[in-house]
Amino acid sequence: MASVGGDAKKSLTQWLREKGFDEEAIGRMSKRCRNLPNLDAGEASGVWDYLLNDVKIEQRKLRYVVTKCPKVLTMSVNDKLVPTVQCLTTLQAKPGEIAQAIVKFPPILFHSVEEKLCPLLAFFQTLAISEKQLAKLLMVNPRLISYSIQAKFSQTVDFLVGLGIDREVMIGKILTKEPYIMGYSIDKRLRPTAEFLKSAVGLQGSYLQRVIMNFPSILSRDVDKTLRPNLVFLQSAGFSKDQIMKLVAGYPPVLIKSIKHCLEPRVKFLVEEMGRDKGEVVDYPQFFHHGLKRSLEYRHKILKQMNSRCSLSEMLDCNQKKFAMKFGLIPVA
Repeated sequence: MASVGGDAKKSLTQWLREKGFDEEAIGRMSKRCRNLPNLDAGEASGVWDYLLNDVKIEQRKLRYVVTKCPKVLTMSVNDKLVPTVQCLTTLQAKPGEIAQAIVKFPPILFHSVEEKLCPLLAFFQTLAISEKQLAKLLMVNPRLISYSIQAKFSQTVDFLVGLGIDREVMIGKILTKEPYIMGYSIDKRLRPTAEFLKSAVGLQGSYLQRVIMNFPSILSRDVDKTLRPNLVFLQSAGFSKDQIMKLVAGYPPVLIKSIKHCLEPRVKFLVEEMGRDKGEVVDYPQFFHHGLKRSLEYRHKILKQMNSRCSLSEMLDCNQKKFAMKFGLIPVA
């Protein structure tokens, strides 16, 4: 750690200016942290040097951390910062991951990680989430450390169980796949979205469970801003309710893809250029996953030149090399 002797003689404002903070930013930081103006520049320098040199936070990102959470500069390096970083390291988190986690959620440094981790580990182990997986969850979504087990985690798990998701087998996999789901309000986001999927889309029982397990982030999407407009488009395109249900069950992202840049041009190409019935995508909803120019247009052109016709899955459910081999464009190895 760098010596603080030289910096101790400087005013904190002068020191902040040297680190690249302008007057406006310093003013905002002082309002956010009332103790900041009384802080010794040498103490602030010790925190800065530790986060920069030991934790390896890039300087521009460190400025962002301090601007967003100036209280960081008031922390004790040896009594707080070092133990917190060491505790995260024991979870098999790599130094670079810890730096990223701090940048994503600077308040992670204020929580008693040691006191939080044991209860968190015990809770997540009941969901078949290992210590290594928990470390990954925290590095992806460090805000998890601030949530209450009873008020947040348990209620979200109970909500998912209520949808028919197996607690011991599948919920851990869902959380590992979508760590941010824990941050959403059950009443304001998760439940309204689940009700929309059940009532408007028609997903029930195993269909609903499969969608949530395969694409859990769909529960965090806003119904009126994202899901409903896509449903309305599919209805206007001529898909029946049963067909839409099968489309969503087979390829849940169809409800969040851009209408303008994805759904509309692909449906138009399918009907007008490929001369196929829209119903064909119900049997192969991954159609909406494939690139329009690099995959759909190219392969359709090849098949048209060969006067060959096949199902959408035969045409698309393989990489370029296998497609070429399948239709004799290159010899089979």
